[in-house]
Amino acid sequence: MNELDKLKHLIEHWMEHNEDHVKTYAEWALKAESMGKKELSAVLREIAEDNKKLEALFKKALKNI
Repeated sequence: MNELDKLKHLIEHWMEHNEDHVKTYAEWALKAESMGKKELSAVLREIAEDNKKLEALFKKALKNI
């Protein structure tokens, strides 16, 4: 596997894990809210939303390989 193929594989891997992390942040935002931690919940939701934006950048990176 050459370096470019390895990078493509890594980016695909990072994308997949990013999706998993977004789901985890959203789940914990709900848990925080149920514990009465509304501000914490809002921050976790913001983290989830910001991480969703990374998907477009990962796709852009893949197009440039």
